[in-house]
Amino acid sequence: MKRLFLVLFTVAACGGKPPLPPRGVVEHDLGSWKFRRFQGPLLDIEVWVEGNRGEAFSASYITADSEKTAKVRDDDIVNVSVTRYERDDGVTRATVKLARRLAAENGYQVEEGKIAGTRALTIKGAGEAWVMWPAKAHVVKVGGRGRDSVPKAVVERYASRYPSKLPGGALEGPLPPGPDELPKTLPKEEYDPKNPKANLDNYDPKKVKIPERKVEPTAPPGEDEPEKKPDPKAKPPKKAKSPKKSE
Repeated sequence: MKRLFLVLFTVAACGGKPPLPPRGVVEHDLGSWKFRRFQGPLLDIEVWVEGNRGEAFSASYITADSEKTAKVRDDDIVNVSVTRYERDDGVTRATVKLARRLAAENGYQVEEGKIAGTRALTIKGAGEAWVMWPAKAHVVKVGGRGRDSVPKAVVERYASRYPSKLPGGALEGPLPPGPDELPKTLPKEEYDPKNPKANLDNYDPKKVKIPERKVEPTAPPGEDEPEKKPDPKAKPPKKAKSPKKSE
């Protein structure tokens, strides 16, 4: 335990980024905010990324004053949710798309700005307030119900572990690239010397002559078979005898 504390103290003293928590969230006190509860992993995540599996971890903190008086109000509690993904692909794009969808709904106010030096999205409405930002292969969300603001100290502590990747103008500019963005051009097919194919889209008609396909003429309806000529050696057919008249 002393060795772990010494390593963390050395990293902080050298100005390095604190290590990522093994279970996503910080499971100790954050200054005057006292750690009280952990949950996870949770598969019901808020920011869903196509083809990129994620799991969420959450932690709750309360103020030191409320712990002393045993009277806890809504603004004495702050919750943190960290979603961890298998890859970084599409995380920023999915976070921006969620924020735009909330901004288009009635009852939510979404703003983009810097909080404690971290570029993040502030989401208020329905009796709650949150600050959310995408990081490398993570999405961090800080806030809670019954609040009208989010403590900057908690945002700063988590942003030091999960630096924000939110681009400027995220709510109005083009969406960040992601796996659900269709490619603009089709991939070129590799040349196979054993089975070469002509490029009919780009060729010089003066230098390259494409052979025309020959089409056999078809006979008109009812004339599928050729006309048969009479055989000169064939004997003429015998005439049928007429019946004798009765006397």
